[in-house]
Order: sequence, then C-alpha cells, then structure tokens
Amino acid sequence: MTLYHIRLEMARNKDFPEGNVNRGYDITAPLDGEGHLDAAAWKRNPAASAVVRFWDGERAALGHLVHNRGGWAFDYDPTTLADDESGFRLSNHVFRAGEYLSIRDHGADELHTFIVRAVTPAG
Repeated sequence: MTLYHIRLEMARNKDFPEGNVNRGYDITAPLDGEGHLDAAAWKRNPAASAVVRFWDGERAALGHLVHNRGGWAFDYDPTTLADDESGFRLSNHVFRAGEYLSIRDHGADELHTFIVRAVTPAG
C-alpha cells in the first residue's frame, strides 16, 4: 500500500476572502492511480491512515480516516460519533494540488471548502 501525505487548507470564503492557511488538515491515506481514496488498500490497514486537524492555533486534533456506509470521515474519538467530520462525496474527489473539496465540521451542519495544497508520498 502506498500512502500519501495530503495537505488541505481552507479555501476562500465570505469570512476569509484569501482563504486561511491556518485552518485545514494533514492527512495520511492511500490513493489509487487516479488520485482517489483507495478503500481496498485502506481496509487492509486502516490504522495506517491518519488525520491532523489544525485550526487557528487551537490544539491540533489527532484522528483517523475512517470509511463506512456513510462514506469517508475523520474520527477523533472512536467511542463517539459526535466528533466525526464527514467529507462531501470524498469517494468521488481526486486528491491533486489545486482541487477543491468540502468537509462538514463536527457539531455543525456547516460545510467548509478546502483546497488541496499538496499531495506527496508519505515516508
């Protein structure tokens, strides 16, 4: 399984017209040859996939990339669903620099748009 480091940063929006490099995610995950999240590779070793949420100087949240019937999500505490952040149709997104995707903030119905800043082999 080939793992990649994926850097997401908040894209421009009404609150941040230039975007915000201090809000985003660092993800370690397997990607297929086209740049999609690779569910088959993830299933062989789910513990290898991780996510770090950074948010304007708050303490970083450490979690895992999870995949279930609802799709892909970021899970920061496996004992509860309340902290999960789900991606909007992440299975369809290509993880390539310059692409955009949306993630639903935990505890809110709000979707935030992020830009993929970098995708590099992990390790």
